This record gives sequence, structure tokens and C-alpha cells, in this order.
Amino acid sequence: MINKDRLFYGSCFALITTAFSFSIRAGILDQLAKQYGFTGEQLGTINSMWFLGFPISMIVGGLIYNSVGGKKIMQFAFLAHTIGILLTIFSGGNYMTLLISTLLIGLGNGCTEAACNPMIADAYDGNKMNAMLNKFHMWFPGGIVIGSLISKFMTEANTGWEAQIWIILLPAIIYAYLFWGQEFPKPKNEVAASVGENIKAMLSPLFIFMFACMALTAISEFGPQQWVGLILSKSGADPMLLLAITTGTMAVARFFAGPVIHKISQTGVLLVSAVLATIGLFLLSKVTGGTAYAAAFVYACGIAYFWPNMVGFVAEKIPASGALGMSVIGGVGMFSSSIFQPIIGNWIDGAKTEAAAQGFQGDALELAAGQATLSTMVAFPAILIVAFIGLYFWTKNLKKA
Repeated sequence: MINKDRLFYGSCFALITTAFSFSIRAGILDQLAKQYGFTGEQLGTINSMWFLGFPISMIVGGLIYNSVGGKKIMQFAFLAHTIGILLTIFSGGNYMTLLISTLLIGLGNGCTEAACNPMIADAYDGNKMNAMLNKFHMWFPGGIVIGSLISKFMTEANTGWEAQIWIILLPAIIYAYLFWGQEFPKPKNEVAASVGENIKAMLSPLFIFMFACMALTAISEFGPQQWVGLILSKSGADPMLLLAITTGTMAVARFFAGPVIHKISQTGVLLVSAVLATIGLFLLSKVTGGTAYAAAFVYACGIAYFWPNMVGFVAEKIPASGALGMSVIGGVGMFSSSIFQPIIGNWIDGAKTEAAAQGFQGDALELAAGQATLSTMVAFPAILIVAFIGLYFWTKNLKKA
């Protein structure tokens, strides 16, 4: 017998593991830079391994989901998480070991998405499916809130970055226990269970359009968040508190996603999200001090519904793409983030050089470089406004027809 509740809770703890690996790593970047002398580009490359492992395992997981099942994919996820966490702790700051360990954690995270998204889509129907997908994805920002606060307090207590990484292992052990001995639901229809039909559906213009949009929604969300500690460290606002406010707002928004989507439609939500994300990111690139917290709130309201509703849109509007379609959409999101991590790190290094040439020094130099980098990133959600206006009216006309 399928225990939907236990599977759902196991999925949530697996996503909390992903969130902890994201937020706690963001919290220790400054420590790694000071202790081992890593440059912004090197830190960006380490970060990129987290985002690179994610799409690799998501896409492979999507391809094999129907043949091996979600249970085996989650068993591999636990193995990759455990080895990656232990390698990170005992790396001694070795650059290559950190690259490999971060890649393994990314692989574990991708398996979580590859197994849990289709499992939830198969376990629930219609609006219930959209609501449960949003509640599942609530635990990514929710976990980041918890992880960022843990990182903040442990950093202030000078516990060392290795002790912080140990914390990531706790939710991993819990999800392994919850999934132990459980049966996953079967695909809802035979078309979704056929890889050939999945690929055929993914070659449609609508899927290709969503594929391109997902790359932009993901970098709009993950780019600023992963670098907030370095970018806004001298803004007068606490970087980890900014991250906690952002992700806390996202968690609450996703919990109440069902009524919001019902009120203004899935595509309407995506359009409003793009507008708010653009405004919020623009404000973050200009303000300092306490005002930055208000800007972070606006930005969070914008990015909150991006990921779950992009996945939900594919599951609902392109159902023949199946588990593979959901995995590919999520995979391209993480792959784009992987590509941009070292680029963002390079932007920060370049902005520092330019600010120094203009006479900025010390904290003023760090702030000018950080805000210049955020200004560059405003282009990502701004492009999405145009894209989602087109999608909104296209779906509206399609519904009328």
C-alpha cells in the first residue's frame, strides 16, 4: 500500500537537505576565502559544481525513472549526499576535493528533484497536485531560512565551517528513514511512462519556450541568493538575515500558493512574479541599510512561485512529457545556474577592479562592486516580463478557443 503522507514528508526532508547544502555553503564562502585565499572566480567554480551535478542527475533520473523507479533514485541520492558531505568536511580546504564533493552533493540534490516531482504529480490530481508541488518546494526556501540562521549563529560562535557542514547530514538521515521500505506510485498514464512519447512532447514549441524561460527564472532566483553574503556584506544589512527574509517570504508564499494560482491563473502568477523580481532586484542594487530588508521582501515575492509553477505548468499543460519533462525543465534551471556561477564571480572581481580604479576603498569598494553586480543581474527577470506577457495572452486565447 502506498503511504502518500510518508512519501511526501520524506520528499520534504530530502529537499531540506538540498536547501541546507545551498544556504550553509553560501554562509561559509567568506570563511573559505579568508582561510584558503580563494578568489571570487574560484569560489564561483566550487559553487558551479553544486549546480552542475543537479541537472546531470535530474536528467539521467528522468530518463530512468520509469524503468528503475523513484525509490532507487532516492537511494542513490542518500549515498551521494553522504559521501559528498563527508568529503567536504575532511577536504582540508583542498580545491579539487571541494570541487568533487560539491559535485556529489549536487548529484544527490538532482536525484531528489528527479524522483520527488513525478512522485507527487502521480500521487495527486489537478489543483491538489499544484498545491502539493508548491508545498513540497516550500521546503527549499524554508530549509534555506533554517540553514542560513544556523550558519549565522555558528559563524558568530566561531565553530568552524566544518561543523556547519555536519548539519547537512541530519535531514538526509531523516529522509532515508522515511523512504525506507516505501512503495512509490505508478505513472498516471501509459503515454507519460513512454520515454519516446516524453521526448516527442518535449520537441513541441511550448516546451522549448518553457525550457528557455526556465533558464532565466532559475538564475534570477539562485544567482543573487548564492552570492548575497559577499555581494551585500558591506551594505549595512546582515547578509544572512537578508537571505533568511528572502527565503522565509518564499516559504510562506508557496504554502499559500493554491488560492493564489486559483485566483490569477498559473501564467498570471508567473508574469506578476517576473515584475516583482525585477523591481526587487533593482532595489537591492541601489539601497543600503534597513531598506535592503524591504527590497529583499519584494524580490522574494517575485521569485517565490517561479520554480514550482514552471514544473507544475509542464506537468499540467504538457503531461505527455512525463517525469522526463519535469526533470529536464528542472535540469536546465540548474545547468544555467551552474554556467553563471563563475561568471557572476568574475563580474564581482571585475566590478572590484573598476571601483578601485574610481578611488573606492575598503567597505565602500565592496559595496560598489556588489551593487554593480546586482544591477547586471536585473536583466534576467526583465527579459522574463516580456516572455510571460506573451505566454499569458497565448494561454488566455487558447482557453477561449
